[in-house]
Amino acid sequence: MQEDDDYVEILPEDLAKKRAKGPRSSVSAEAFGEFNKKENFKARVVPKSADAKQAIMDKIANSFMFSGLDEKEKQIVVDAMEEKKCFKKETVITEGDEGDCLYVVASGTLSCSKIFKGQTDPTFLKRYEAGEAFGELALLYNAPRAATICSDGESILYALDRATFNHIVKDAAIRKREKYEAFLAKVELLKTMDDYERSAISEAFQDAKYEAGDTIIKQGDEGKLMYFLVEGEAFASKVLEGASVEEEVAQYKSGDYFGELSLLHNEPRQANVKARTACCCVTMNRHSFKRMLGPLEEILKRNMDLYV
Repeated sequence: MQEDDDYVEILPEDLAKKRAKGPRSSVSAEAFGEFNKKENFKARVVPKSADAKQAIMDKIANSFMFSGLDEKEKQIVVDAMEEKKCFKKETVITEGDEGDCLYVVASGTLSCSKIFKGQTDPTFLKRYEAGEAFGELALLYNAPRAATICSDGESILYALDRATFNHIVKDAAIRKREKYEAFLAKVELLKTMDDYERSAISEAFQDAKYEAGDTIIKQGDEGKLMYFLVEGEAFASKVLEGASVEEEVAQYKSGDYFGELSLLHNEPRQANVKARTACCCVTMNRHSFKRMLGPLEEILKRNMDLYV
């Protein structure tokens, strides 16, 4: 699997320009037109073996795109997916074409390239590997394909149709946004973000619950997650230089965050964090952290003396 630093988000050009201009209004579900009429939606079922279903389930379980789905929704997605075998150098998506499905890579690798304005030759952007999804932006924003993706060698993909994506995957993202909307407004770190950006962050959240006394972060461990405390109280402790006894160095309440320094500096955890009471947290993995909180890096660095 490639490092998270290699992740490239390819936005349709008009949307990218809106991002560059600053605050945006939220994307209305009505923008998806005919594809958003629930009364017309009937889940697609593509016959496949139990082994094939399990193989697809294993792949989407590790995919960021499907992280907000419950087990029933994942099963609907698995049933709807259709296997596509690709030959070496076969073009799967062509820049400028209309998008009618997204793909999850089952095996093999695919190269993504784009012809930028003023250029005639394509620029290589990234390589997609097993477990990664691509092609969703054209469905989300009802826009042409923003890049070309070709199979490097023989590969196997799972294709998900537009209707299932819009009614199952997109809806799950909307529910997550609504679930965390009030909480996100309380997080001091995110107050410089607009509603659209906060919504994107909520879609990357994963729930995590702890009982009083549980260790949330262990000093010396590899840092893979950042935590936002939704409910409860927690504290950080460590053995300070010259001391022999562990001391409490920080306290956390609802709206606070911790665990980001290991992701910022790619270093082991510098302290222990334990739940003082029963705690409900949401976590963000390294991939999402780098993709979504990049503009807030300076704020995080300024606060590093307060957080672990």
